[in-house]
Amino acid sequence: MLRLFAAVLLAAVGALPAAAQTRWVMATAYPDANYHTRNIRQFIQEVEQATEGRLQIQLHASASLLPMPQIKRAVQTGQIQLGEILMSVHGNEDAFFEVDGVPFLAETWEASAALMRASEPFIRARLQRQGVELLYMANWASQGFYTREPVTTLEQLRGARFRAYNAITIRMAELMGATPVTVQSAELAQAFATNVVTVMFTSAQTGVDTASWDYAKVFTDVGGMRARNGVLANARAMATLDEPTRQAVRAAAARAAERAVGIAQEAERSTAARLRERGMQVTGPTPELLAQLREVGAKQIQDWLAKAGPDGQVMMERYRAALAR
Repeated sequence: MLRLFAAVLLAAVGALPAAAQTRWVMATAYPDANYHTRNIRQFIQEVEQATEGRLQIQLHASASLLPMPQIKRAVQTGQIQLGEILMSVHGNEDAFFEVDGVPFLAETWEASAALMRASEPFIRARLQRQGVELLYMANWASQGFYTREPVTTLEQLRGARFRAYNAITIRMAELMGATPVTVQSAELAQAFATNVVTVMFTSAQTGVDTASWDYAKVFTDVGGMRARNGVLANARAMATLDEPTRQAVRAAAARAAERAVGIAQEAERSTAARLRERGMQVTGPTPELLAQLREVGAKQIQDWLAKAGPDGQVMMERYRAALAR
């Protein structure tokens, strides 16, 4: 009897490490080769190493688990514990989620960094009220037009079927006289092949991810904005972790945020070079096109301020003060 009790006790002790292990699921819409996903892979590796395997994270990339628009809700409800989203996709919930996507509000990397600092506290507070912890945000590279012919003025885009993916790009298309058509990145090649869309405004990275050389000939890089992805955690799931594990997650997230800028800047160069290698014409905007786009951007900035209310005005004042320093 004593030997049986000892055997049971040893078995229970041996099972403790397995019982203490926590497994999380994470979803992103982007493929493994995308620099955002590579950064996430390193974040996960650092979490697992720092916790000595007590927290394991399984990443589902390429929208293999959930399409982009559903990821945020899945994190909120606890269907998954972690997710990566394009923040501006959720601008219909709150204007602050789309501020980074307002065209020509932050044209340079320096301006994008100032906008990040000014807006992050407001975004973090809003997500907390939804039961979500913002772990970090990461910029996309500069944006440009993908077309079959060179674009030198906005008049050439009037009536074009313009790929949109959020409220900001829908409004941008309308202001340019184009027709917005909502298409997710995974569907771009087919949408262009069937003329569902004939032009889009996105980064060189997205062009590489979707083999844009198969459906477009010209990438006109206009800068314009450097939209952000957000890596989110379910707040309840975070609360169930012990304090060392929770701090390991947050520390790894802080390092991922630091890496993100350099990675994005390098991707801005390397992905444009990749488009050239595949035979695409990569060019900058003409002065006329840039002036017209800034006029569109000025209208969208005013649209955003009208939606964002008093907090938006406070944020904008902080942002502009930072730029002036």
